Amino acid sequence: MADKLSQEIIDKIKAHADMEGGEVTPETELNALGIHSLELTEIIFDLEEAYGIEIEMNTVEAWGNLKNVGDMVAAVRELIGAKA
Repeated sequence: MADKLSQEIIDKIKAHADMEGGEVTPETELNALGIHSLELTEIIFDLEEAYGIEIEMNTVEAWGNLKNVGDMVAAVRELIGAKA
């Protein structure tokens, strides 16, 4: 069961995903959801706006570092914690 932050991030990812009714969990790989560089950039912008954070990486770096939903949740959680 995902916590509140995880679920919010999953919902944002789902808005950009090319899904066929499957469940999205922290282990779900972004490329399995049809998330490519343009969608990843849009998701990053959504997350920055929603949580008042700045994800300092270009899309190429992000694509290399953020392989699954859990990676994205962990990165956002870390940035929120650093902001506090």
